[in-house]
Amino acid sequence: MHGAGNDFIVLNGIDQDLSTITREQWKALAHRQFGIGADQILLVEKATRPDADFRYRIFNADGGEVEQCGNGSRCFVRFVLDQGLSSKNPLRVEVAHTILSLKSHPDGQVEVDMGAPIFEHSQIPFDASGLKSIQDFQEMLYAIPLDHPATHDSFVGVLSMGNPHAVQVVVDIESAPVLEEGPAIEGYPAFPNRVNAGYLQVINRNAIKLRVYERGAGETLSCGTGACAAVVSGIRRGLLDSPVTVHTRGGDLQIAWAGIVNDIAQSVIMTGPAVTVFEGEVRI
Repeated sequence: MHGAGNDFIVLNGIDQDLSTITREQWKALAHRQFGIGADQILLVEKATRPDADFRYRIFNADGGEVEQCGNGSRCFVRFVLDQGLSSKNPLRVEVAHTILSLKSHPDGQVEVDMGAPIFEHSQIPFDASGLKSIQDFQEMLYAIPLDHPATHDSFVGVLSMGNPHAVQVVVDIESAPVLEEGPAIEGYPAFPNRVNAGYLQVINRNAIKLRVYERGAGETLSCGTGACAAVVSGIRRGLLDSPVTVHTRGGDLQIAWAGIVNDIAQSVIMTGPAVTVFEGEVRI
């Protein structure tokens, strides 16, 4: 399946036991030459808590398990409904740290309540010790020193959408050093669990272009949590107004965020496509 070009293997872990698959086997399945090929692998499982309909697990192309995947969550609900695993709409889905509400629309678009963004450094997690910082409206930006000769310190806004993101604003998205800087930012020691590196170009107050270098996957055609993080960061920097259309290389996403109301961060609402490409079986 794919969500705006961000492609996934989606597996039914309810009718079969997939608990013994190893990291190397996940990695082999995601390999584009020797496996099926995918940015991430999504696993549908029975819920472990009473307030959820399903459990949702995500494995990156490098075989490592991660906390969240926004584009994948839309494909998750489309898979569950199309496979007849449930007729509920919306669905409540258990991920690593929270419950997501997923709603399928008649036009094929899927709406996801992604929950509230997290700014507390310990919860991202992010260690700002020793980093230069500047205040930009409501957002604190931090300088990530990079060794790449074509770059300089990259000032990023840091937050979590269930997974960590470092977002920077660029003048031109096409010439942004995503592939040069992305790996260095992803693995920078201030991010103990690594980080997704987002590059945001403002088109107008309700539209942006976005590229994301994702943890464990490299640059992808789209990143749902990255789109949410970019819009939140852009609003907090005074650059954007909700709702925002996010143009990625794989397609468009609609992101809405009401900001912080009475000191409480509101949920981010993401709407976008979820498409099945093909179905099949693989022997592991």
